[in-house]
Amino acid sequence: MEKNNMQKGVIPVWKRYALTITEAAEYYHIGENKLRMIADEHPEADFIIMNGNRILIKRQKFEEYLDRATVV
Repeated sequence: MEKNNMQKGVIPVWKRYALTITEAAEYYHIGENKLRMIADEHPEADFIIMNGNRILIKRQKFEEYLDRATVV
């Protein structure tokens, strides 16, 4: 199945460099509003990419942030 997705140009979420808010919410089981709030509270964080007004989450950097966090 993964091979078919790769042939179509679909990169699995766990291999992507950056995730949209919707993708990150599904992947991390954190609500979209909570992710937007985290992005608003940490605008200079190394896990946030702003593409115009679209927020992208750097997957590995956000995982490091979550590893250090005690409460989200």
